[in-house]
Amino acid sequence: MRLIVGLGNPDPEYQWTPHNLGFMAVDELANRGGIRVSRPEAKALVGRGKLGGEEILLAKPQTYMNLSGISVKELLAKYELQPADVLVMFDERDLPWGMIRIGERGNPGTHNGAKSVTSSIGRDFPRLRLGCGPDHPVHDLAAYVLRPMKKAELEVAGEMVGQAGDAVELILQMGFGAAMNKYNRRKEPDGGTDGAGKDGES
Repeated sequence: MRLIVGLGNPDPEYQWTPHNLGFMAVDELANRGGIRVSRPEAKALVGRGKLGGEEILLAKPQTYMNLSGISVKELLAKYELQPADVLVMFDERDLPWGMIRIGERGNPGTHNGAKSVTSSIGRDFPRLRLGCGPDHPVHDLAAYVLRPMKKAELEVAGEMVGQAGDAVELILQMGFGAAMNKYNRRKEPDGGTDGAGKDGES
């Protein structure tokens, strides 16, 4: 079984903020698999079902972002899973809007939710990052990811979450290597691409 966790904040005021892209990605997978993510468990809302022919457990920690690792650790213990069995999805302000990046391990960077997961279960857990980086200088990055998305950003977010759903299905069917080869590519101004690092942390 694969535990798939989206990071976010539970209050309604955060629902459409960049910091809740992880929750949006879980909702996308839930819709695809006909899974209801509503059962309280291990400080999260969870739902169990199948996607891509594999059994999955979807989870949205309700601890608030900075304590996400507590929930992830409890879920791993409850279902007797290892860090390699989880996939954590979260927003990434160091990636441009619309870009996703997949990695099987790595440092948490500046993301407080990823830092919490790393402190709870170590750095060797798979992750899928959803880009929301500003295209202009931002004085307060924390405020930037916690404010409601604009209409254009919501449209890009919807497309990116759909791409994340495709990537997760590919991971479940063919593994991380195939998904990283397909999605870890950066678009260049001339329309070309360059390959991204296989660990997804370049």
